[in-house]
Amino acid sequence: MSELIEFKLNGKAVKVNVDSERMLLWVLRTDFGLTGTKYGCGEGFCGACTVLINNKAERSCSIAVKSVKGKEVLTIEGLMNNGKLHPLQKAFAEKDALQCGYCTPGMIMNAYGLLKKKSKLTYDEIIKEMDDNFCRCSAHKRIVEAIQTASNEMK
Repeated sequence: MSELIEFKLNGKAVKVNVDSERMLLWVLRTDFGLTGTKYGCGEGFCGACTVLINNKAERSCSIAVKSVKGKEVLTIEGLMNNGKLHPLQKAFAEKDALQCGYCTPGMIMNAYGLLKKKSKLTYDEIIKEMDDNFCRCSAHKRIVEAIQTASNEMK
């Protein structure tokens, strides 16, 4: 059933009239054209579709759009500020923490949510918290280094 869903998307108030049970991932990609959020497994395991909902990292492939009514959603596209890369985006590029790049938006958004909770993380904490975001290219060491670099810059 179609429903008008209003929420804040990347800092702007938006409205969309869609099937309220439709997954947020598809609304972001098709209705708003925000293709940075990726489809990976479709079951919430891989993390490619991670966005922040009220500052908490969530898997958009398993969340109905009705669940974000009245909330704030932040996608990878919303991290840039006045055309400048966010420190996490910059660190991922500088540390070569991406290879194919498919998992990168989800990795960055998960890391951003993590750094919103705790600004200084140990190597082991990063490993533990990022463990559920999959990277098939094996850039894991560089991903951790990028998160550490961004954490230092974001203080």
